Amino acid sequence: MSLTDKAITQIRELIASGALPPGAKLPPEQELAAQLGLSRNLAREAVKALSMARVLEIRRGDGTYVTSLQPSLLLEGLGGAVELLQGDPGAVLDLMEVRRLLEPAATALAVTRLSDDGLAEVKRHLDAMREARDDVERLNAHDVAFHRAIVDVTGNETLIALLEGISGRTLRVRIWRGLVDNHAAARTLAEHEAIYAALAERDASLSHAAALVHVHSTEQWLREHLKSAEVSPVPESRA
Repeated sequence: MSLTDKAITQIRELIASGALPPGAKLPPEQELAAQLGLSRNLAREAVKALSMARVLEIRRGDGTYVTSLQPSLLLEGLGGAVELLQGDPGAVLDLMEVRRLLEPAATALAVTRLSDDGLAEVKRHLDAMREARDDVERLNAHDVAFHRAIVDVTGNETLIALLEGISGRTLRVRIWRGLVDNHAAARTLAEHEAIYAALAERDASLSHAAALVHVHSTEQWLREHLKSAEVSPVPESRA
């Protein structure tokens, strides 16, 4: 572990212990360095690193504060990390596998917390998908919004942030599918209709199954096409 890593660990321990709770202002740099037994340079580098991780917020002319530490904030960098995997087909398959594990469970959980307003919001995005069936990029954008509306119903900020983080990369896959598969729009709409119908029935098991079929369909399509020498990796110019 480098000296900077050790400095980062020390500050994180102060936060984890409650000595620096969310929203707390850090001591001035010189005081913080002395408190931790660090040089000012090490303290400065640790603060910069933690600010990039959204653990700390540097406010010019005011000081440095601990952020809210909400999952949506701390996991914000996940999407960027996922994008760095874009040149690796194996990594894309891994992401689809993660989505297959999380999204059906999230859909089933949503049923137990679904209000009439929440269901109406899901339907609104389904209706938008129907209207955009001939426009691949619009269709997929509404596809993402449809699933986000379902996960939002759970109220689980960590789950929401995790699925949001991987959706950008899997969105590329769905758009690619629409570009090379003439029947993708019809299948996508049918699968989403099934998910909505299960939600409307307030049936958690059926909702889980419908979501699983949908994610598996995209994952299976991708696996088959990546095996074909005639198909190039996911286009970088899309999504």
